[in-house]
Amino acid sequence: GHIFKKNSQLAAAGVPQIAGVFGDCIAGGGYMPIISDRVYMTEQAYMVIAGAALIKGAKSQKLTSLGIGGPEVHVHQSACADERVPDDAACIAAMRREVARTADCGAEFRRGGVAPADPNFDAKELDTLFPADHRRFYDIREVIARLVDRSQFWEILPHRGKEMIVGIGRVNGLYTGFIGNVQGPVDDPQHKGKVKPGGILYREGIAKISAFSRACNDDGIPIVWLQDISGFDIGTEAEAHGLLGYGSSLIYTNSTNTTPMFTILMRKASGAGYYAMAGLPYEPVLQLSTPLSRQSVMEGRTLSIAAFNTKLDDDFEIATTDPEERAAIEKGMAATEARIEGDMCPYKAASQRDTDEIIQPSEIRPYLECLIEASYQAQGYRRLKNPRIWSLHDLDILTERQ
Repeated sequence: GHIFKKNSQLAAAGVPQIAGVFGDCIAGGGYMPIISDRVYMTEQAYMVIAGAALIKGAKSQKLTSLGIGGPEVHVHQSACADERVPDDAACIAAMRREVARTADCGAEFRRGGVAPADPNFDAKELDTLFPADHRRFYDIREVIARLVDRSQFWEILPHRGKEMIVGIGRVNGLYTGFIGNVQGPVDDPQHKGKVKPGGILYREGIAKISAFSRACNDDGIPIVWLQDISGFDIGTEAEAHGLLGYGSSLIYTNSTNTTPMFTILMRKASGAGYYAMAGLPYEPVLQLSTPLSRQSVMEGRTLSIAAFNTKLDDDFEIATTDPEERAAIEKGMAATEARIEGDMCPYKAASQRDTDEIIQPSEIRPYLECLIEASYQAQGYRRLKNPRIWSLHDLDILTERQ
């Protein structure tokens, strides 16, 4: 047990560990290689919780230890090992190559031998993927497919909080977490058979992105926030469901994360949702905006209704029948809405230092390549866990739909 603890402490301290399995690793011996960053197995090696003899005695099954936990199982099925090699000499040579790589920058070592690759879809297509009309929808998964290597994305918790998408992809060969808003109608878990508008933070979605953000932080994975949000859910039901508490959990998570976070305002960035999704006040490493982005505490129409609330009826129509008073209220509401709409311009936000830079959507991938590379070259005081012991696996398996 003491050795397992030391393995874990070395991993937490960022010390690279490389394991070669040359023969049998049974019971506790099977755990020691797994925490290592790279694991090589010879063809005669095996790692098992219980060997063939024990299984034969306990379950009356006739098996071989090699068949239970050999390289065929752990390299190709369980992913508890990275590579199989023919013999001891080849294993030692592979480990020497791995040790030689540790002198390189952290990014190269963390790629784990996986070469960078372009997305399967041209990133330039992002310039035409976003509708200029913020009321029209697009598929956030199509956006991510143009940002990650080979367009391969491991979506986590796909059946919960469907107004949000979370998952892991590689950028330039390096693991990256993505959190984004889903646009258009989504299933309403509180009212079976009904839908609700996307682009809003509801209870399940908040819990989902909070848990994912914490797991990425625990695993040392940088996070990219793809914002297109109108704000939090509001109303009697939202309050009864404790949205304030869930929102506070998300705010606490993003305020205390040590993993690098990058925020991209794609279109809408409104209300408390903008802040909660790692907006600029929460000090992401960099916040980027597209020319389509609209950044505001409140939408213009919403603020005009709130400002003139005492002059409106329950249907938000002007209550008075006096022509002059009605005209004055209409003029005031229109002026308020126009002022807010003008303030939403990303160039005005940039001039006030409310965003760091404005880029075209097609430039997001090149920016991310540089930012994620830098995240792994200088890991600072955050710890990086190898993918075998990610907290994300626990999160995924516990919420897997049966």
